[in-house]
Amino acid sequence: MAYDDMRKVDALILERLDSHVELIPELARYLIEAGGKRVRPMITVAAANMLNYSEKAPLQLAAAVEFIHTATLLHDDVVDESGMRRGKVAANLVWNNASSVLVGDFLFARSFTLMVEAGSMKALGVLSNAASTIAEGEVRQLSAVKDITTTVETYNQIIDAKTAALFAAAAEVAGIVAGRSETEETALRTYGRELGLAFQLVDDALDYGGAAAKLGKSVGDDFREGKVTLPVALCLQSASGEETAFWERTIAQTDQSEGDFEQALAYMAKHDALEDTLDQARTHARQAREALEIFEANPWREALADLADFVVERAY
Repeated sequence: MAYDDMRKVDALILERLDSHVELIPELARYLIEAGGKRVRPMITVAAANMLNYSEKAPLQLAAAVEFIHTATLLHDDVVDESGMRRGKVAANLVWNNASSVLVGDFLFARSFTLMVEAGSMKALGVLSNAASTIAEGEVRQLSAVKDITTTVETYNQIIDAKTAALFAAAAEVAGIVAGRSETEETALRTYGRELGLAFQLVDDALDYGGAAAKLGKSVGDDFREGKVTLPVALCLQSASGEETAFWERTIAQTDQSEGDFEQALAYMAKHDALEDTLDQARTHARQAREALEIFEANPWREALADLADFVVERAY
């Protein structure tokens, strides 16, 4: 059932990409069809199935969630000057920055059309608030780039906004359109938020190679861009003078030489920064699973719980 629902969501996404301006579907399809995991819309679909709600609204909201996410990716790649996205050259490099930003705007507009069609003002409010929260988180992250005084608390506030907010909304709207109680809506929001926090923490650990800290595919982007993610913030908490000078040069000044990334990994190993990051991810994943316990046990509840486990297992 969920597989069929996700196929319907994918079909709806492709249908709503249509535009008489050829560049819009061309550029948007380039990213959407690049093999993203569709985790966020999957949460909406699985939560609706868990609640035994099979109307069209969750599919429309799931597609809206994916459009919001894709729009933020297009904008992020311009801001971050990223070279790769989902294993492909970033869209803004294939076309240009202006095209990526404007197509991202188109996707945001399409997402709101879908929210309206779902017929729930409350769900519209939740997702629109999430969209503005994401933007706030991205601006805060931009302000923190190259700032080695960024604290663990500030980092957590950033990822709560830029990542967890959409996960939380994706889960909560399923309960809203299914007509569930405030208590159940809150449980779904908690599940999504905790899952989103775990997801981002694992992503930040994976940028330094994950649990094994092995060099491999697509690692080191955060380091090269001067982003103070949790592994760096944890190192800085107990850094020696020599280590602080290293982070000042490589992160604050982005003055990096061959071997600096390996040195960063060595400092992270010394301070258990990656393992501590993953420990926190495991805690959030456990809290996500616990939030589901108020719901009747069924295969969809188990699937959502398993998703929390999968998010953490990616790092190993």
